[in-house]
Amino acid sequence: MPQPLAPAVTADIALHCDDELGRPMAFIATFSYDAGDPYAVQVTFHVPAGDVPWVVARSLLTRGLGEPAGDGDIRLRPGLDEDGRAVVRMDFHSPEGRLAVEVRSADLLWFLGRTWLSVRPGEESVDVDDLLTGLLA
Repeated sequence: MPQPLAPAVTADIALHCDDELGRPMAFIATFSYDAGDPYAVQVTFHVPAGDVPWVVARSLLTRGLGEPAGDGDIRLRPGLDEDGRAVVRMDFHSPEGRLAVEVRSADLLWFLGRTWLSVRPGEESVDVDDLLTGLLA
């Protein structure tokens, strides 16, 4: 029996990085999860040039909290910031360039915890008929 669709989970989370001159800066990214696409988290970076969307596997974000994860366009590794707080360092690579940011582990864990209440890890499922209908439309 398919799972009932839970409401979407969304959080605005501060990301920290260095600007092109090496000065520390922070900006907001919106992390969004929809039970209709239970494997994916949409991350939208809100930067002066405009919004930049990425799709990240929820399982990759989870693994990145505790160990290095990812070997493609997105790589994560846990660490400590200069104040000794736990962070996840996230590297995003695209043909347009690279973005390296840090997110506080507590913020990421809080968001992921809310997604786990929506769809528990290991209980994700996709309606193949709906997927095919969408692809063929």
